[in-house]
Amino acid sequence: MDLEPGSHQNDRPKKRESWRTVLTLAYQSLGVVYGDLSISPLYVYKSTFTDSIWHSETNEEIYGVLSFVFWTLTLVPLLKYVFIVLRADDNGEGGTFALYSLLCRHARVNSLPNCQVADEELSEYKRDGASLSPKSRFGRKLKSTLESHGALQKLLLVLALIGACMVIGDGVLTPAISVFSAVSGLELSMSEKHHKYLEVPVACVILIGLFALQHYGTHRVGFLFAPVMTMWLLCISAIGLYNIFSWNPHIYQALSPRYMYIFLKKTRSRGWTSLGGILLCITGSEAMFADLGHFSQLSIKIAFTFMVYPSLILAYMGQAAYLSQHHNIESKYKFGFYVSVPEKLRWPVLAIAISAAVVGSQAIITGTFSIIKQCSALGCFPRVKIVHTSSKIHGQIYIPEINWMLMMLCLAITIGFRDTKHMGNASGLAVITVMLVTTCLMSLVIVLCWHQSVIVAACFVLLFGPIETLFFLASLIKFFQGAWVPIALSSIFLGVMYIWHYGTLKAYEHDLQNKVSIDWMLGLGPTLGIVRVRGIGLIHTELVYGIPAIFSHLVTNLPAFHEVLVFLCIKSVPVPHVRHKERFLVGRIGSREHMIYRCIVRYGYRDVHKDDVEFERDLVCSIAEFIRSQGMGAAAGNGGFLKEDGRMTVVGTCSSHPDGIQMSEDEKDPAELPSSSEQNEINSPPLARARKKVRFIMPESLKMDPAAREELRELTEAREAGVAYIQGHYYVKAKRGSGLFRRLAIDLGYDFLRRNCRAQAHAVNVPHACSIEVGMVCHI
Repeated sequence: MDLEPGSHQNDRPKKRESWRTVLTLAYQSLGVVYGDLSISPLYVYKSTFTDSIWHSETNEEIYGVLSFVFWTLTLVPLLKYVFIVLRADDNGEGGTFALYSLLCRHARVNSLPNCQVADEELSEYKRDGASLSPKSRFGRKLKSTLESHGALQKLLLVLALIGACMVIGDGVLTPAISVFSAVSGLELSMSEKHHKYLEVPVACVILIGLFALQHYGTHRVGFLFAPVMTMWLLCISAIGLYNIFSWNPHIYQALSPRYMYIFLKKTRSRGWTSLGGILLCITGSEAMFADLGHFSQLSIKIAFTFMVYPSLILAYMGQAAYLSQHHNIESKYKFGFYVSVPEKLRWPVLAIAISAAVVGSQAIITGTFSIIKQCSALGCFPRVKIVHTSSKIHGQIYIPEINWMLMMLCLAITIGFRDTKHMGNASGLAVITVMLVTTCLMSLVIVLCWHQSVIVAACFVLLFGPIETLFFLASLIKFFQGAWVPIALSSIFLGVMYIWHYGTLKAYEHDLQNKVSIDWMLGLGPTLGIVRVRGIGLIHTELVYGIPAIFSHLVTNLPAFHEVLVFLCIKSVPVPHVRHKERFLVGRIGSREHMIYRCIVRYGYRDVHKDDVEFERDLVCSIAEFIRSQGMGAAAGNGGFLKEDGRMTVVGTCSSHPDGIQMSEDEKDPAELPSSSEQNEINSPPLARARKKVRFIMPESLKMDPAAREELRELTEAREAGVAYIQGHYYVKAKRGSGLFRRLAIDLGYDFLRRNCRAQAHAVNVPHACSIEVGMVCHI
């Protein structure tokens, strides 16, 4: 379904998807969701087997590893994700932050303290029953405990951030190991003299090309993804069947769980450490949940159950069947994927494998962009430039700074390790950590969001927790053999995220403590000789109530402000999308004649922010609609889109109420514009010279009192004169007497990030001629 920027499926009536649509989505998901998971046969056995656990006399080690792979694939991706975790979507969106967002709403845990009662009236809140209390006594107690203890809220946030950081770490490691493993087929397809010096350079060239193409967006080449992965899955299935029937038709016996016991009993500590390699068979399972927003639950389940899962099982069984009859292969080739490929097919399979590795890497790179966008929207990551590469699909984004950073790290990993075993150890730890975080958050979701008993949550944790803990410990043992990489990367990203969140929170608290009273502002005229100038002044602030200190700093030094003053707060709420008809929250400061308004613009963490021209139009129309509603009485003729929240009124964008006020702008001389008796227009007065003319057009059915009509006329005059963007620039310093952590976090960390990160999304496209920046030192 095509979506316009900023729109969402929830703005339209939900229709039951046809089977043709479901199957089409299932086919498309093969290239987007399952790329990483499908290419795991390239490196699982090579990362698992070492000479220390290989004995040529028996096949017990091979059977044991195959049994581990089979049951790991069955329990984690199939049972945990397909049948349980996929149901924990956040109104169609998935991923670690989707679970955190659910918990924020149901337990009233917020990353930033700018929440309002009106936010809980959003459709996304009501749809998932966030206002309902858990049925069980334990659930109610758990909810009240989370809401009343700030330390637990911070712990929950840190847990979500750890999951996000490990996803970013996986975004570095997966492209490196996938491409390098695919290129390693050169060692069997070429002579040793040639392939020895080609593997790393070829892998680096492919990685550079992969990241260099990111700015085009996946929609440009996305039509190739599904065919490539379909061809790859069919290829490994066919090779697996060939090896099974050619070398060991009885390999199915290895699926018995007893071979896992025999394997661990025989290999002991050596077998324990090899579990980190087995873990790689489920690399990419988290993508099924993270990419849920692009597909439906049913399509993802069908694709995995009927295509991906059987193909992977056949591929692993085929490799095991081949190895069970070839104990005397040269050691350096022994466990690679390509050794089990018939010699005549190695070049074609190598080409398909490299293409599949590129597709699989693309999925995790896009996922990394998405998770960083979510973190940034919720105030947990420094602002970065987000480029939307598709005007139809909101989730396809590109972040230049992150893209080039990932490329440099990938190249460093590839050149530094030159070995899939070390890369596998690093990737395995990142993957299993994300899964552990998902298990912990899911246990809370089961109680607080699904309103199930603590027994159900305990069963979920007891079933999957020990399995994932086992793999986690096995991966952690290989700390010095590569597993230190995701820990180091995640520690750096976690430090950046937490410092940014901590500084943002303290800056907001400083604004809150130093806000100016409305009475003080309204009494400025007689004392300072305030002059009102033509136009609209938009004062950006993080506050949802009160007058920011930056405004008092401005007017005490420059006693003049615009005839129409709007205190504008653009904030993110813990929902994936906010409907257009609920986007704006408008209120009045002081009496009508002051022409001072407060406007709060709410975005979900996956919403697209509009450019300045379209945003200005929506903003002015929302204020005009607010004036009309006040002039008519909010209950009259609202068409179902107005709700009262104290002194604030929910007013959607102009597209959400086509029967209300519409704004027209013409570039003609007002004297030449034809008068219209058929429409009810409010025009600005004629001007002597040609310039843009602004008109509010209302249907004849909409009536209002004369005072409201005069207020609209003044608004048109102000809009015609132009809009000025007044933004505060804080120089952040730690307070005197602050502790060492605060001084380091604020003076060195947050201040550096704030000075070097991107400007806020709403300020990026503001023309310099219309921008006024007010500097102020902020001690926090």
